[in-house]
Amino acid sequence: MAASTNLTPTERKLRARSAVNASWANTADRTARTAPATAAFLARFEREVDPLCELPPRERALRAESAKKAYFLALAYRASRAKTAKADEARAQLQDPAMASVQIRSKKRGPQK
Repeated sequence: MAASTNLTPTERKLRARSAVNASWANTADRTARTAPATAAFLARFEREVDPLCELPPRERALRAESAKKAYFLALAYRASRAKTAKADEARAQLQDPAMASVQIRSKKRGPQK
């Protein structure tokens, strides 16, 4: 295979995707493979709710679970706001006569028609 410095960005992406899929195809236990990352992610919330480790483990776990839910809800909220803003911008462009000939890109990837 060509040296990585000679690859285009598209070729690098394809090579990386191929390697990732080959790696996961050879993984017998996906849960075990991702366990360290999952534990580190959950530990983040435990440190957030109890930085001095003063709470009983059960209470810390309950609070960490709530903090995790809050994190993902905030993430969903920000994603929703971004999608709304993008849709509003697209609608505004459609209403602008100067932008009438501009095509809005679909969510599908690939060449636009």
